[in-house]
Amino acid sequence: MKRVLVISYYWPPAGGSGVQRWVKFSKYLPGNGWQPVIYTPENPEMQSVDHTLEADIPADVEVVKRPITEIYSIYRRLTGKSASQAQVNMVNAQGKSWKQRLMMAIRGRFFVPDPRVSWVKPSVKFLKKYLQEHPVDAIVSTGPPHSMHLIAQGVARATGIPWVADFRDPWTKIFYFKHLGLSERTVRKHQKLEQSVLDDATVVVAVSPLVQEEFRTMTKTPVELITNGFDPDDFAAADGIIEDGFFNMTHTGQFAADGNPDLLWEVLAEKCREDARFAGMLRIRLAGKTDYQIVESIKTAGLEMNLVDLGYVNHESAVREQSGASVLLLPLRKEPEYRATLPGKLFEYLGARKPILGIGQTDGAMARVVADAGAGLTVGWEDKAGLRSFVDAAWEAFLKGESLYSGTNIEKYSRIETARSMATLLNKISR
Repeated sequence: MKRVLVISYYWPPAGGSGVQRWVKFSKYLPGNGWQPVIYTPENPEMQSVDHTLEADIPADVEVVKRPITEIYSIYRRLTGKSASQAQVNMVNAQGKSWKQRLMMAIRGRFFVPDPRVSWVKPSVKFLKKYLQEHPVDAIVSTGPPHSMHLIAQGVARATGIPWVADFRDPWTKIFYFKHLGLSERTVRKHQKLEQSVLDDATVVVAVSPLVQEEFRTMTKTPVELITNGFDPDDFAAADGIIEDGFFNMTHTGQFAADGNPDLLWEVLAEKCREDARFAGMLRIRLAGKTDYQIVESIKTAGLEMNLVDLGYVNHESAVREQSGASVLLLPLRKEPEYRATLPGKLFEYLGARKPILGIGQTDGAMARVVADAGAGLTVGWEDKAGLRSFVDAAWEAFLKGESLYSGTNIEKYSRIETARSMATLLNKISR
């Protein structure tokens, strides 16, 4: 069996979608002839902890951990908060405290490309020696944080091992880049590093077709598309869930203030006033870390009695929430760059086979996938009539015991298929 070194900042017990991509690849790649070797920090800062993801790691997956020192230890000392207590939307949040502004200034000016950059040199030194004794056939770096790509770049240059740069998100084109308050000099440094990674990698992987198209204009390196996905095993375990009888409009995962669908809350409030049965049956279920502005907006709309705010839940519980939903809510962030983004939760929503209400750019990547999968509808931010039409139709289907959308073309988005695609790519570059 061939071996692939995977350089990832995120690994269980850390939670979140950034962890799940390579946990799931590690689960399914051995069945396709590739044994992952994970290189990850021994002491990372974790936005959340999810021990349920550890069950997906095969017993024979080798995990190599090395200590890291990073900026978020300074953040704790300055604010008295852990990284897990930070606001979902900290980068472009309004009304930052002076401590938050200080941290953003330090981050932007002294840590390029990100606060994990201090781990690059010691990791390259360690891995060059490690690989002499434990050879691999390919290297994968997954970012952000994009410092992981710089580690892989250094190792690939020293060893000649083929390298896949796996971009879970863009680099300088990501929505929050413009909010970092960078000087022109620092922006140019980011751009230079990004270009060097794109040009030096054997192949680049994007998770969104629009990001793939953008990268292809920037480099001659082949750019492949391998999206995120859903794990059929997760939803098989959720089979047999008895729905609670309420009309559950459910959102799972992080819910940032700049993604607040305030017009949806207005539509739901109006329908509650018009239809007493709807008012009694509606539940807005938030399962994940939610910025307080979202909750306040729901309450301001008069929907406090309909709100069920569960706070952070582990992945297993999130899947149960998705499977028990009547409608799955997927508002994008209100940033033009988000047109290219495919949120990781989208694919799990597909796996749940429940109607998806997307809110955002109707010509974006998310709208493409939702439509292609026959899994729901994407409505523009200001399309109140479209929101009301969807809610009315979903409610009527619920009363009839039917599903407005259930997905007709989703199997290609399973983790089994995406792992097969990754193995095919690794086979191609390692010959």
